[in-house]
Amino acid sequence: MRLSAYFLPTLKENPAEAQVVSHRLMLRAGMIKQTSAGIYTWLPLGLRVLRKIENIVREEQNRAGAIEVLMPTIQPADLWRESGRYDDYGKEMLRIVDRHEREMLFGPTAEEVITDVFRHTIRSYKDLPINLYNIQWKFRDEIRPRFGIMRGREFLMKDAYSFDLDAAGARRTYNKMFVAYLRTFARMGLKAVPLRADTGPIGGDMSHEFAILADTGETEVHCHRDCVEYDILSEDVDFNADLEDRVGYWTSLYAAADEMHDPAMFEKGVPEDMRVNARGIEVGHIFFFGTKYSEAMGAQVAGPDGEPVSVEMGSYGIGVSRLVAGIIEASHDDDGIIWPASVAPFMAGLINLKSGDGACDAACDDIYRKLSAAGVEVLYDDTEGRAGVKFSTMDLIGLPWQIIVGPRGVKSGVVELKNRATGEREELSPESLVSRLTG
Repeated sequence: MRLSAYFLPTLKENPAEAQVVSHRLMLRAGMIKQTSAGIYTWLPLGLRVLRKIENIVREEQNRAGAIEVLMPTIQPADLWRESGRYDDYGKEMLRIVDRHEREMLFGPTAEEVITDVFRHTIRSYKDLPINLYNIQWKFRDEIRPRFGIMRGREFLMKDAYSFDLDAAGARRTYNKMFVAYLRTFARMGLKAVPLRADTGPIGGDMSHEFAILADTGETEVHCHRDCVEYDILSEDVDFNADLEDRVGYWTSLYAAADEMHDPAMFEKGVPEDMRVNARGIEVGHIFFFGTKYSEAMGAQVAGPDGEPVSVEMGSYGIGVSRLVAGIIEASHDDDGIIWPASVAPFMAGLINLKSGDGACDAACDDIYRKLSAAGVEVLYDDTEGRAGVKFSTMDLIGLPWQIIVGPRGVKSGVVELKNRATGEREELSPESLVSRLTG
């Protein structure tokens, strides 16, 4: 993509309304624009990142055996009355009356909708287990939306819902999602810690929140160092196998946020040199709730003996849009964002230091053409701006690599390659550069 033909409305100064790093940098980098309180338009650069994150989430859900559906944003109130949640949910729910005086709502979540789909389509235990997921926009009317997309009113979320014949089957599904979540966040370059979470009045031990570590995080995280340093991507995970031992290893390690933290247990069970006290941002939550919805809404199947059985259910959420902000909070410096390669809007920024110079233009055009043909996503700054402005813009938007082409280098037959994360620079021939970036 040539910058001269792209829409990238960057800002030089920090917006006064932005209180956290991710909000400031997303506004300055031209990723989002506020439409109203807690509601944002995703501009091209931000949308590219959002789609990269969404695709990683989708790939890992598919790998774990979940099946994608697309549920509506507007839901009938009657379904929520069946589950008993309509009157209990509070003012966070945006309630709507259509032209026929039917009560509707903008869905903050989708347990009722998916349970309704299940009860009208699945009849026998032979069709179980099944896990259906949805990546869709949600709305919660926060009383004080703040921190940009970190706590907005409209947000993109992946929510999966599993249906099993019994609790043992539900645990197997839960374990698949547990491992899938660890893989998902690791693929985004994040250190995600599974934290014991309160299951509320339902009870049981199957509820975990996933927090990514960031100095600016909203939650204090206390965990065993292995939770942070273990490389889940180094393992070849077979999701058709029994994952109980693998999940058991993770859940045996101490990991808790403030509300579940037991200092005495932490000190007794974790050696001092293995204790991690950090801050984190919640980006995912997995939860088993048994027959709460299936009994209330009549989601039953015929069991092996022909008798009706209320299915065991679980839900599994990932804040897809929230992850954009979370990654920035975890990966930035004073100059701007530092994107992990897997979610970067472009892999490289190509900077022409003297647009209009025949030799520089020819060298840049050749590099741009070869990298693009090899599948490397490049943002080519072919504008006539000053070099300092171009460097600042590239640092701000945080692409993993910067390719710097100027008259002196072209004359010597070299270009400069800068690693955004480390700041390291090296001179390469154009041919070596293309080989480096194409692997």
